[in-house]
Amino acid sequence: MATTNDLKNGMVLNIDGQLWAVVEFQHVKPGKGPAFVRTKLKNVESNKTVDKTFNAGTKVETATVDRRTMQYLYNDGSSYVFMDVQSYDQLEIAPEIVGNAKNFLLENQEAIVATNEGRVLFIELPASVELEITFTEPGLAGDSATGRTKPATLETGHEIQVPLFINQGEKVKVDTRDSSYLGRVKG
Repeated sequence: MATTNDLKNGMVLNIDGQLWAVVEFQHVKPGKGPAFVRTKLKNVESNKTVDKTFNAGTKVETATVDRRTMQYLYNDGSSYVFMDVQSYDQLEIAPEIVGNAKNFLLENQEAIVATNEGRVLFIELPASVELEITFTEPGLAGDSATGRTKPATLETGHEIQVPLFINQGEKVKVDTRDSSYLGRVKG
């Protein structure tokens, strides 16, 4: 048990038998009346997001979440196979649970797999990954002055928007949360 004063982003709560991850929280102390905590919660199973307000200091039940570093091995068509880097146990994870992480997963890449009582909840990737551009239209000389973008396909098959000066074969840094281009990878 914890109180709403202990909430942190990423914490998983057990509310009415369902698991909810804290996406955002804000302690509010109005000039008049008691303090409260405004939260944005995401259902771990359905990915539904709700706003919920708690009175400050209210007890909430936290769920025990085991986060293990695992290595992505391959996709066998019906599931994604990960291997625990400590015990070498393999774990098959359904595509619905992998979600948008599939757009950034390369074989042998490490990710954090969160489980609760043996059930996989979600996959956490680093905030950014470095991937190669496998296809994009060639850039033209002088295209770096404007802020325009063009579509580019990553080595995972996912398409993102990149500046016009990026060419096929270059490595770029991509934000895994919103698929945005962050910059070229030097070297």
